[in-house]
Amino acid sequence: MESQSAETRQIVYDDAITRAFIWASVLFGVVALLVGVLVATQLVFWQANAGISWLSFGRLRPLHTNAAIFAFVGNMMFAGIYYTTQRLLKTRMASDMLSWVNFWGWQAIIVAAAVSLPLGLTQSKEYAELIWPIDVLVAIIWVVFAVNFFWTLAIRNEKNLYVSLWFYIATIVTIPVLYIVNNLQLPTSFLHSYSIYAGVQDALVQWWYGHNAVGFFLTTPILGIMYYFIPKAAGRPVYSYRLSVVHFWALIFLYIWAGPHHLLYTALPNWAQTLGMLFSIMLWAPSWGGMLNGLLTLRGAWDKLRTDPVLKFFAVAVTFYGMSTFEGPLLSIKSVNGLAHYTDWIIAHVHGGTLGWNGFMAAGMFYWLIPRLYRTKLWSRQWADAHFWTSTFGILMYIVAMWISGINQGLYWRALDGEGFLLYPDFVETLLSQRILYHMRLLGGVIYFSGLIVMAINLIMTARTGRAVNGEASVVALPRNTGPGFAELVRSKPVVISLLIILAAVLVGVSTPITAPAALAVGVLLAVAAIIGGGLGGGMEKWHSLLEGRPLTFTVLTLVAILIGGVAELIPTVVLRSEVPDVPVPPMSASPETSSDAVSAATESEYKQKPYSPLELIGRDIYVREGCYNCHSQMIRPFRFETLRYGDYSRAESYIYDHPFQWGSKRTGPDLHRLGGKYPNLWHYLHMRDPRNTSPGSIMPEYRFLTDKKINLRVIEPKMRAMKKLGVPYSDSEIEGGVETARSQGALIATDLAAQDITLDPESELAALIAYLQRLGRGPQPTTLEKAQGR
Repeated sequence: MESQSAETRQIVYDDAITRAFIWASVLFGVVALLVGVLVATQLVFWQANAGISWLSFGRLRPLHTNAAIFAFVGNMMFAGIYYTTQRLLKTRMASDMLSWVNFWGWQAIIVAAAVSLPLGLTQSKEYAELIWPIDVLVAIIWVVFAVNFFWTLAIRNEKNLYVSLWFYIATIVTIPVLYIVNNLQLPTSFLHSYSIYAGVQDALVQWWYGHNAVGFFLTTPILGIMYYFIPKAAGRPVYSYRLSVVHFWALIFLYIWAGPHHLLYTALPNWAQTLGMLFSIMLWAPSWGGMLNGLLTLRGAWDKLRTDPVLKFFAVAVTFYGMSTFEGPLLSIKSVNGLAHYTDWIIAHVHGGTLGWNGFMAAGMFYWLIPRLYRTKLWSRQWADAHFWTSTFGILMYIVAMWISGINQGLYWRALDGEGFLLYPDFVETLLSQRILYHMRLLGGVIYFSGLIVMAINLIMTARTGRAVNGEASVVALPRNTGPGFAELVRSKPVVISLLIILAAVLVGVSTPITAPAALAVGVLLAVAAIIGGGLGGGMEKWHSLLEGRPLTFTVLTLVAILIGGVAELIPTVVLRSEVPDVPVPPMSASPETSSDAVSAATESEYKQKPYSPLELIGRDIYVREGCYNCHSQMIRPFRFETLRYGDYSRAESYIYDHPFQWGSKRTGPDLHRLGGKYPNLWHYLHMRDPRNTSPGSIMPEYRFLTDKKINLRVIEPKMRAMKKLGVPYSDSEIEGGVETARSQGALIATDLAAQDITLDPESELAALIAYLQRLGRGPQPTTLEKAQGR
């Protein structure tokens, strides 16, 4: 597609790929928000679950989040990157074929997720629920995208990389590191696997990924898009080049450390919690630096906000970015987190970022691009304005409702009477107090959704009035191999000084209270000396300009910046596992000397390292399949109001056989870590069939279908063998006898229910789930076979 003269090249850009990703984003945006409206309806009217397994809240909520993040924002991200990269590098994408493989592969991933998640095929990790075959496809398609991007960098006709490309590079190199490390699984079949990590280690890796998936999928690429489209729409240059340099490097270095703030007051080691909190607070500075750089780029163009819908969306999007990046560090402060965690406040925060920051940036970009991609004018500015005001009002109503609900929840849960006991001991009281706020959330979501429909119609009508065109440009070919080499740049003063400052910061973290001030003083002196000497001042700008001409060096330094935090946090906890005591492991079942009464009354400390029985393991997989972690936590924090309500606080050693961990991040229902033995089997039977039978006012779906569905006994052996490979101490005899043991434990539950005139198949999924729920926080219970043998 290139015609060459002696002096210039005529470039025809591939804008068809941009159009394809835009329409995919619009389509899946509608789907994602439609599912969101449905799950919001289910929280107001539990009957909306319809008693159908694949329509239950626990299965649809992950579909909503994945569709919003990876389908809506993901397709928008690819559209923006493909459009801007070609123009910033003044060349067509290196391979049209790879671009389209990227497009169709990504849509295949989305469709696979849309089918598998409602079927209950999940890994139960937030933002990483997809089963392992889809994970493999994600990795392949991301490699295709990366190859095409870096190949295009290599054939560019622009020497220096513009700021948008910095953020794209950070996204492209960081996402595979996060995704692969978090999704390391041991398959038991084509549709099922277990995480190679367990308990505390799994939680840390998951939220290292979960937090940085937000940072490097929903933030860095969208910032790159912001740095391109806001100057274009405003007709103004970026406010500050120096601020963009500081914003980029500080953001990618600090962000990667902040994941543990999702696990404050849990069984995670305190040093990791503190580290996550501190780096989260430090994120305030670079995040707001980026926000100010975006807003101040509009200086001299504020009058256009009255008439230009594109600038309206961009201005509000950047404002939401600033609000979200203020709220995130605020929520990472331990005292605030103690109130807000597990509440709807977190839901408000997430939606402000995704629908406020990402959603409004997407709308602004689409309204700017579609008229240019179809060489026409926007069909209706009035409709665009209507979209702006309805979506703004809708998202504000949603967020305010969830703020109020979240604070209300936190205060209800921790309220104590004059004698120091729970003022509201019944968890359902909290649900009843916030029902009007859930109605507000639903209404806000519907209003925001209606704005998206207006946008979709406007864009379709705009496209129909024009015709698809590809952009063209005349460019001068770029001379190759100019400027300093890789080694010269890496050995330069800014890199050496930065590494010394990082080393000093690490020394502060590992030093004793006596030596820490000395390490801190060294770091401060290095920073001051660097600024005075020009290493981080004007000299930095010159050095960075040289660095921008060396994409390979730039990419390597970016990778180093993000790896430092990941290695420092993960290796001590995941590899060394120093927080788990080395205690002799007893066999799976009770010893011959232990009576059944003793087993029932055993404390967790006596059984804390015993693996799940075969039936409990199957029941746990059912718990995962139904998405129970979306509404229930299994982590009791060390607060008096939590131990009064749920029992003794949770400890790291309680979870060493939990593949994957099930701590949860939201309590629409109570914590379940000490549920075992709290209620009889009959209570669980009635509760699962209709929660209103035992908990009037509950909004939990009915799970009657578990009564009729039988477990697959053939999967017990491969699942136990997989667990054994992961370190769970099952003996060969226990694995070989797993089916008989499961039948015996199921028969015990069925017999107990039969004595109360309830008929339940001992091989039903409900029997397995009851076995798992009765195990939580306790040792494994004896089977009927063991009881018959006097165990």
